[in-house]
Amino acid sequence: MKPKVYVYRNCDTCRKAIKFLAEEGVEFQEVPIREQPPTKAELKRMLGIYVGELRRLFNTSGVDYKALNMKDKLPTLSVDEALALLNQNGNLVKRPFALTEKGGAVGFKEEEWRKLF
Repeated sequence: MKPKVYVYRNCDTCRKAIKFLAEEGVEFQEVPIREQPPTKAELKRMLGIYVGELRRLFNTSGVDYKALNMKDKLPTLSVDEALALLNQNGNLVKRPFALTEKGGAVGFKEEEWRKLF
């Protein structure tokens, strides 16, 4: 199964990640994160990878995060409520969001992605 990478085309970090994967010759399934956010199962898997650090899954510098006042709301949400929000609004998800058979990563750090792919 090809690794799945959720991206937003206008995101510089996503473009860097896509360029890195192309240069490394990695085949992957590119998914538009705004139109098709990660599933709840994928979000739960990523939350496990980040040992329950829910905030790591959120795009904390994004417009939607700020508009929804997530900085104050996030600590009051249950895990299920937070994952439902992420699943409904791809703009809230930290990107790129990559899942492979080995694991997953949010954001793009080349050394982390080298190990993952």
